[in-house]
Amino acid sequence: MDNRTIRTDPRVIRTRQLLKDAFIELLQEMDIEKISVNRIAERATINRVTFYLHYKDIPDMMEKIADDMIEDIHRSLNMTSESQPMTEEDDWTMLVNLLEHFAENAKFYKVVLASRRTPIFTERLLNLLTELITLRIERMGGDAALTTNGVQKDIAIWYGSSALIGTIVAWLRKDMPYTPVFLAKQFTLMRSLS
Repeated sequence: MDNRTIRTDPRVIRTRQLLKDAFIELLQEMDIEKISVNRIAERATINRVTFYLHYKDIPDMMEKIADDMIEDIHRSLNMTSESQPMTEEDDWTMLVNLLEHFAENAKFYKVVLASRRTPIFTERLLNLLTELITLRIERMGGDAALTTNGVQKDIAIWYGSSALIGTIVAWLRKDMPYTPVFLAKQFTLMRSLS
């Protein structure tokens, strides 16, 4: 067997996208408890059996969509090797890329993050942001600065990731009144004040 990359059949990708879009549309209209596999399949214009070829049930579908969300964010960040020191420019680029990703996928994120109906997505994103904040602190040599100022590293990480996700959710709920670049500049200004 050779090491060729396994490619997913385009029909599988298309069907999963139809199911995801149908699920998001239904979440905009009703509480998650009222969403059924039949409603999702009907909205996606596929049959119910096809749904079960891709997912065990709705919670399984949500898990896989959340996994895809995190993969998409990682791809949009174009993260550099963890061993390289991070510059302010790298930090800035990563933040702008993150916000642009949210802006480009606003319909999805507005429903799954800003609605309080699907906590799995917020939890996954908070975990990712916690990893990014931790990586930033470590790469910028922030441990020494935190210790000098008497700040516990874990508290700084909790604060940074919660502030970032809270601001992103508020930005989405307000229909993104600012561009990703402007919002990133505001984050940078606030960071320099603290």
